[in-house]
Amino acid sequence: MIIQICVGSSCHLKGSEDIVALLQKAVEEHHLETEVTLAGSFCTGQCNRIGVTVQVDDDTYTGITRENFAQFLDDKILRKLREEHL
Repeated sequence: MIIQICVGSSCHLKGSEDIVALLQKAVEEHHLETEVTLAGSFCTGQCNRIGVTVQVDDDTYTGITRENFAQFLDDKILRKLREEHL
């Protein structure tokens, strides 16, 4: 799984640095080092009023914040990884 976090100027101002840190911590806590590659990306053109844009493989999600990160992690990353292993 490749997870790309937008680090363009708009997302940077909206907290992309925090989202990167949260993702790094989650990968470590869930022992996903061999299954997940984290990468930065420049603007994807999906800017939202709030939050950061994150691409998980071919799916793009906007509005990711510290407040909704846990749900994003569960719904869009961990669930997808579980489904891939079924």
